[in-house]
Amino acid sequence: MADTFDHAPAVWTAGRLREALVNLPDDTPIHIGVADGPGDFDGYSEYALVNLEPVEKDATGRTGAPATVEYTLFADYKAGSYHPDPA
Repeated sequence: MADTFDHAPAVWTAGRLREALVNLPDDTPIHIGVADGPGDFDGYSEYALVNLEPVEKDATGRTGAPATVEYTLFADYKAGSYHPDPA
């Protein structure tokens, strides 16, 4: 049986993202490097940021508890030529 470990990355807030972007020109493309495994950015996949949407999460199960909303950045494959998946 493989060892397990707790992985708890620091999730950025909107303020931290704004701070990171403050000196970039408005037309700067944003790319996202997705780790190949928890915390493993040595071999990452690169995507382009394409959208930000509020995503409603399920309520906690308590009677009358409101659903929570998380803002999610959506990424797609970078521009280029790709082979379509066979159907």
